[in-house]
Amino acid sequence: MSDGVFATARLVASADHLRDRITGPSLVEHCAAIDRVLSWREDLDAGEIYCLWGQFEVRRELIRDGVRFTLPGCPNALAWTVTAEPDGILVYCTINRTEYDPVFIESIKMFVDDWRIGLERLGLPRLGALRSA
Repeated sequence: MSDGVFATARLVASADHLRDRITGPSLVEHCAAIDRVLSWREDLDAGEIYCLWGQFEVRRELIRDGVRFTLPGCPNALAWTVTAEPDGILVYCTINRTEYDPVFIESIKMFVDDWRIGLERLGLPRLGALRSA
């Protein structure tokens, strides 16, 4: 897991589009593993979510090519990014452990795949579709 877990949605999007669409209040629309946004403060770009691992504080940060979310109270310091890349939209998730429970890693893989699936529902053009048009 030291390299993290990632998935690519083969879609075309700009970093600005991702930043505009993937906000704290919209997290449940993009990832089935996030059940509820319990609260969100726009002024802090942070709030609380309930997800497959329980209830956590979450922070959103604009980064180069997209957004980063962190769970600062998570015992594993879980963080994930959603970025616009030449190959599509990359979802990358990591923790701060070199030794880990394999069941937990499987749940992270499911989380990342849920993000990929959710991004594919955004209705963005698929990679290659623009080239053949």
